[in-house]
Amino acid sequence: MAVQTKACSTVLLCGYYGENNLGDDALLQILLQDLPDHCQALITANDASSLLSMAPSARYVNRRSLLDVVRAVGQVNALVLGGGSLLQDSTSFKSLIYYLILIAVAHQRRLPIVLWGQGLGPLDLRISRWLVRRVLPWASVISWRDPESFEIAARWRINVPMLTAPDPVWQLPRREWQGGGAVVLCWRPTSLLDQSGWKLLILALQDLVRDIDAPIHWLAFHKKQDGPLLSQLNREGLMPASLLSRSRTLFVDSVDSAMDHFVKARLVLPMRLHALILAQLASSPTAALSYDPKVSAAAEIANLPCTHLQSLPDASQLAESWKATLDHPADCEKISSICSMASQHRQVLRETFDH
Repeated sequence: MAVQTKACSTVLLCGYYGENNLGDDALLQILLQDLPDHCQALITANDASSLLSMAPSARYVNRRSLLDVVRAVGQVNALVLGGGSLLQDSTSFKSLIYYLILIAVAHQRRLPIVLWGQGLGPLDLRISRWLVRRVLPWASVISWRDPESFEIAARWRINVPMLTAPDPVWQLPRREWQGGGAVVLCWRPTSLLDQSGWKLLILALQDLVRDIDAPIHWLAFHKKQDGPLLSQLNREGLMPASLLSRSRTLFVDSVDSAMDHFVKARLVLPMRLHALILAQLASSPTAALSYDPKVSAAAEIANLPCTHLQSLPDASQLAESWKATLDHPADCEKISSICSMASQHRQVLRETFDH
């Protein structure tokens, strides 16, 4: 279904890389794995040193300098927007314009443009929707990571080859669950939770661990955003002493290190999409907390219990649902099926860049 292009020598891989976010590191790991061998990667990154283990021979460009990245578009044979929801304005309108400019420059140079493993939106501003609708037809091929994004593009009559498949991170190697360890939280700051919302989650967590001898590991999936969360909740007087004594924040530097914690977890409670996916690839017992439709969608295809932060039940009810999941590993057949579907993202790259 993908378009055929001439063999490429250098491909600009553009995404939120080198920003201490394990989810984006996982996307880059898969993208590098899926890219044909004859393609040399030029990667946009903030902290390139954090990516050297994944791509020691790749070249890097400072992703925070739009001028540097635009210049890089002039040095490559193709542009790949690699994973995530890059075409959105919820982070900032400026972020959306950044990626649209890169697509426009690549289009002007008549380069192949691949939107790989993308989510579309949220696009809250009318001008954002108008711009994205105008620019999407310049893509050579698009692989969406969720049906909702595909359906929006189809409604807009975006007449380029498109497909939808589960998030590319589902292609990472699976691990065997060992169990017996901690309850692992991958929680993030969110405007959907005020103090009463956080208090409810903490009460449910206290109920969950009251009768089990398990530590609580707050795994900072995004180091800068998630790392301070436990300390912040404690400063606000929301952490009971009994729960605080069990808790510690974990910082990990790689996807493999995160997986090492997931395979031993008695339960993983992720808010972040890629934490959910990695926990399932580790076959860990998992119950999702959704702050965004992308998390709900991933939980649905994996048949996971999922609680929406916009409509929390009472603490005892939430704790009971978590207890029902405790020490029950993932459905291996279901995960295998999802992994197989996710491989369609790889096929898009191979068909686009093969001779």
